[in-house]
Amino acid sequence: MRAILVKQFGEPEVMQTGEVASRPPGRGELLVRIAAAGVNPVDTYIRAGTYPVLPKLPYIPGFDAAGCIEQVGEGVDGFRAGQRVWLSGALTGTYAEYALCRPDQVHPLPDHIGFEQGAAIGIPAGAAWRALFIRGGARPAEKVLVHGASGAVGQTAVQLAAAAGLRVFGTAGTEAGRELVRAAGAEAVFDHGAADYADRLAETTGDVDLIIEMLANVNLKRDLMLLAPRGRVVIVGSRGRIELDPRLTMGKETEIRGMSLFAASDEERRQTNAALAAALDSRVLQPRISRQFPLDEAAAAHHAVLETHTLGKIVLKP
Repeated sequence: MRAILVKQFGEPEVMQTGEVASRPPGRGELLVRIAAAGVNPVDTYIRAGTYPVLPKLPYIPGFDAAGCIEQVGEGVDGFRAGQRVWLSGALTGTYAEYALCRPDQVHPLPDHIGFEQGAAIGIPAGAAWRALFIRGGARPAEKVLVHGASGAVGQTAVQLAAAAGLRVFGTAGTEAGRELVRAAGAEAVFDHGAADYADRLAETTGDVDLIIEMLANVNLKRDLMLLAPRGRVVIVGSRGRIELDPRLTMGKETEIRGMSLFAASDEERRQTNAALAAALDSRVLQPRISRQFPLDEAAAAHHAVLETHTLGKIVLKP
């Protein structure tokens, strides 16, 4: 099968298309034909060799995908060949024509959701749900601010929070992005590139109970000033170091909570996947695709996913 191979860590161009032997699924495994594979920022950190946990070289990148089950291994129940599915991980990586998976990584894809949208569920929707409801403890009627809300995680967080009865506000760097965030369910959206956006946000919303933060090294100090008493900031992403006065958390007894989708327990993963399945079935969750690249252009996709004005998910098409 054709697949993207990483033989050494480095720049995006270390990813090369090659032929890799594909094996049938063993006991307790499924083989999925990939129709679309999702590209996430974490994929770039792993490929660059900067992520805390790295795979053994060579490896096939990718965690998210959607497609059809090709073969069902012995001992696997509840799946059939030809079934449409989305993946929340794979044993062999998803930047390929096929991927071997465990049953807990494979989920039915509703007929109204396309394969490209299916490839946008795993990490973005999983991170959004975990940040909001598991790490963030979001409750109906609370006010939540989603920073960088025009990206794949951000748009999903807005959709899920609005459907759960929260008052949702967002930031985005372009008018096109702000329009998408409003359409996803935000009451108001602010330009985080404007010098006075924090003042305008505070005038509009008052203190907020929860902030979902995509770029903590830029925004965290300001976030703490925007929080209500006992408010929480959940850090989904950061691209650098920051110096912070801990006293900013003391007066209002606010909290800074880290979040990693890969730190989820088995039970938390089951809860998250069940919630996402319900959100897909009810059409609450509507993933948006920003750009599509052929599999051979994985390097270009890795450059694109780190751009600041990406409006939704980037996917590869084998």
